[in-house]
Amino acid sequence: MGSTATDSALSADAFLSLIKNRRTYYALNKDISAVGTAKVQSVVTEALQHVPSAFNSQSNRVVVLFGAEHDKLWDFTAETLKAIVPAEQWGATEGKIAGFKAGAGTVLFFEDHAVVEGLQAKFALYADRFPIWANHSTAMLQFAIWTALEAEGLGANLQHYSPLVDAKVAEEWKVPATWKLSAQLVFGGKLAPAGEKAFNPIEEKLKVFGA
Repeated sequence: MGSTATDSALSADAFLSLIKNRRTYYALNKDISAVGTAKVQSVVTEALQHVPSAFNSQSNRVVVLFGAEHDKLWDFTAETLKAIVPAEQWGATEGKIAGFKAGAGTVLFFEDHAVVEGLQAKFALYADRFPIWANHSTAMLQFAIWTALEAEGLGANLQHYSPLVDAKVAEEWKVPATWKLSAQLVFGGKLAPAGEKAFNPIEEKLKVFGA
């Protein structure tokens, strides 16, 4: 006999409520004591293990930084940017990076290109698609972890400072050369609400046939 929504604590509505709850929070602090680092690690572990990937390639890789390690990431990001950002624009950039450092931690997302290239060699017919499919999988992982951390009451924002910080990240945390950095999810305690979010009409985005 098939299960129904009343048979389980899981439902589409519950899942969709978590998706709606996921927002971008920039004003963060380092207080995640109500959640704890162990819970953050558990969220990341479960998502990494279960988010799908094409051909079950499991090409996603993650590094989680807390405390001083998180601070270190944003310190050298600031140093890298200061060398290339025009002086008259540096104040705004410095403030933005300081906001990320004010958070409690960062999840670094990578794709293992050794896995992708192995699949390209094995399935030549789809060789040009595997990098795209790997991107799909890391995007799902980023969304899953972001949503789950905010379900626990944390705030988060997703950043993209690749390739500017790639070499330093690899050196500092002994990341394998085949791991390519794709995004950085900053998380922490919420200091302020998320901003307003506007939506285009659903009629512009959805078509349904045969219903």
